[in-house]
Amino acid sequence: MKALVIEEPRKAVVKQMPYPKPGPNEVTIKVNSVGICGTDVHIFEGDFISEYPIIPGHEFSGTIAELGEGVTGWRIGDPVSADPSLFCGSCQFCLTNRGNQCENWGALGNTTSGTMAEYVAVPVKNVVKMPEGMSFSQAAFIEPLACVVHGMNRLQVKAGDRVILFGAGAMGQQLVQAIARSGASELVVVDVSQQKLDIACKYGATKGVLSRDLGEELSKEKYPYGFDIVVDVTGIPAVIEQAFDYMGPTAKFLQFGVTSENAKVQLSPFKLYNKDWTIIGSMAINNTFIPAYHWLKDGRIEVNHLVSKQITLEETIDFFNSPRDPNHLKIQIKI
Repeated sequence: MKALVIEEPRKAVVKQMPYPKPGPNEVTIKVNSVGICGTDVHIFEGDFISEYPIIPGHEFSGTIAELGEGVTGWRIGDPVSADPSLFCGSCQFCLTNRGNQCENWGALGNTTSGTMAEYVAVPVKNVVKMPEGMSFSQAAFIEPLACVVHGMNRLQVKAGDRVILFGAGAMGQQLVQAIARSGASELVVVDVSQQKLDIACKYGATKGVLSRDLGEELSKEKYPYGFDIVVDVTGIPAVIEQAFDYMGPTAKFLQFGVTSENAKVQLSPFKLYNKDWTIIGSMAINNTFIPAYHWLKDGRIEVNHLVSKQITLEETIDFFNSPRDPNHLKIQIKI
């Protein structure tokens, strides 16, 4: 089969790889659509936990191509997506509903062969069938939405909370919709792209602010008490440090964006103590794939407008090596 392989940091090729025959209680899926995630970019750059060589990709959809031994209730040709999480199910974290902290944590495209390929084998327990009317492009958003569900479960927005969110990319846009539906009063979104801010305001943000206008638009005179919730979706250390400046008394900070593994930021421990701040992380998915599936199936989160472009596997190499378009949201690979 044809697959995109990252052989080492900053070196990706498209080449023939062995077909992944399903093992017991697995299915092999013929991949249709794959979303490119920020984590895939970090893997390409060499600043994630993945080992090389690796086939990246973990947000996807396709059709069942082959059933492994012991698989029942599924048919070849069924349109599906799948949770890429590979939790062991038996460690102390898995047994206490903290599977994303599994002692033997794994995930498609992160620790084992992923979905930027014509075929991928996955545990059948991770598979969900696409409902009638859901496109392959939409179904490839279930995984990123599952990350949003986990982040929201961690954050616990209260009615009336004032929120500021940094980063209006594809993940930020999904978080905007989720936060707007959760009872937040004010939802300010910050980004370098006016186009992205306009989209955020259309789908739930109350105000969009260009990064260059932060000092003027969000001054201490206008926001003397800061915000109740601050969310970073950029993963950029300088932005994260700046975001702390907007935390009010008893505020919560959610680190949602993925940073380089070696990134560092400075934080005032006195303010953390004195202002009763809460610092929250949100790592990937934690048994949140099914809730995300229902969000998407029932139209609670809209995703069609988030697809900026569809490309081929071969074009993905150029994407990894080229500067990012600041106005692009989700780039999907069509296989």
